Amino acid sequence: MSNYRKTPEAIARLTPEQYRVTQQAATERPFDNLYNDNKAAGLYVDIVSGEPLFTSLDKFESSCGWPSFTRPLHNEQVIEKHDIGHGMIRTEVRSRDGDSHLGHVFPDGPRESGGLRYCINSASLRFVPLDQLESEGYGEYRKVFDTHQQESAS
Repeated sequence: MSNYRKTPEAIARLTPEQYRVTQQAATERPFDNLYNDNKAAGLYVDIVSGEPLFTSLDKFESSCGWPSFTRPLHNEQVIEKHDIGHGMIRTEVRSRDGDSHLGHVFPDGPRESGGLRYCINSASLRFVPLDQLESEGYGEYRKVFDTHQQESAS
């Protein structure tokens, strides 16, 4: 059982934009958000529950205006739901433990990485830089980055 969860205290700490996105399934403005252009190494976690969702290793430039990832860190942490709102048929993605609206997944990502694009609202995320993983309680995820560096070096 995970220790990540949605609490009234976590909801109370959200900014109006974070609340609108995570709790009311809104979408933030494209290109005008915190992490679209973030190139730093680290972990992206749910702003509500803190559950780890994506890493910078899977982030790519999609030119859509929102942070885009080829895959979640753990598939079971990101729940897919059928979304027919706004006159479109899409697949919404939500965090499992926080039940936060994150964004949508589309089949137009890089083919060499599986072909998916997880288009995620910055307002639903908190970024934990690589050098702060341990101090922020995410030290166990350092190995993901270390393994990637070893694979890249060989």
